[in-house]
Amino acid sequence: MEICPSKGSIIHLIAGIFVLGSVFLSIFVHSHWIFFTGFVGFMLILSSLTGFCPMALILKAIGVKENKCCAK
Repeated sequence: MEICPSKGSIIHLIAGIFVLGSVFLSIFVHSHWIFFTGFVGFMLILSSLTGFCPMALILKAIGVKENKCCAK
């Protein structure tokens, strides 16, 4: 079985790490980290409404390609 994550699943993983990390930071470091959680949520909403996703642009710039391994 070959593991070949799509760009969308990588974006979801990064967003989840950012949200979970900022929640922990807001609990254990400083409460202002919760604003980062709000920013990530805002960008997820903006991406779903407009199709503009800065993380997708970053992944494209570093060379992550769309998932083509399942198409045979």
